[in-house]
Amino acid sequence: MTTQYVGSELALFAAATNWKGYFAHVLTPFIGTRVLEVGSGLGANICYLHGPSVHDWTSLEPDETFAQHIAHRIAAGDLPPTCRVVAGTVASIKSTDHFDTLLYIDVLEHIADDAGELAAAARPLAPGGHLVVLAPAHQFLFSPFDAAIGHFRRYNAATLVALAPPGCQLRVCLMLDCAGLLASLANRLLLRAEMPSPRQIFFWDRVLVPISRVLDTITGRRFGKTVVAVWQRTA
Repeated sequence: MTTQYVGSELALFAAATNWKGYFAHVLTPFIGTRVLEVGSGLGANICYLHGPSVHDWTSLEPDETFAQHIAHRIAAGDLPPTCRVVAGTVASIKSTDHFDTLLYIDVLEHIADDAGELAAAARPLAPGGHLVVLAPAHQFLFSPFDAAIGHFRRYNAATLVALAPPGCQLRVCLMLDCAGLLASLANRLLLRAEMPSPRQIFFWDRVLVPISRVLDTITGRRFGKTVVAVWQRTA
């Protein structure tokens, strides 16, 4: 991941409160006491994933402007006092630092060497800890929007699972947001927009995400526009 990257979509998707609440509900069982969120952006995920069990939350952000924004939010009391921010990449993490949970929320697709990234990320993961990746699904949905915001790829279950880092065992792989999958397909085939409008985000978040929460359960979370993989450190 470069130290400067396209981030114009972050503020837009920060308003997707139903979506963030939904994936937080799915990921909460894997959140431990010491958390490292890689590529925290504006810190929009913290309030959804930082629960009572979290004693230390490190936001790792390569963009210095975004890192400063998170630092200001912590200082202002807008984020929990257990949070801290580090400007850098996983290479910036001290060898003495260990975490129970590592989070990649819509980040891995921005990194050219995704396999190398996860292998490096597993090093500070404590035994029994979880490495959690949430990423956009299906390469056939790759659109001008993906290219515009710096995505190298999209994933499916097989391609994401294949990135298993050494010493880690797959715990969960599932798909989310099957209703959003149809909307993404329409954008790919019909609209081909480089950036969704706030109105489109509002409709997806307020109308489609609640529908997905029901349908995803019915379909066993086998279909969707987002793929989630969770590995556990075993050695």
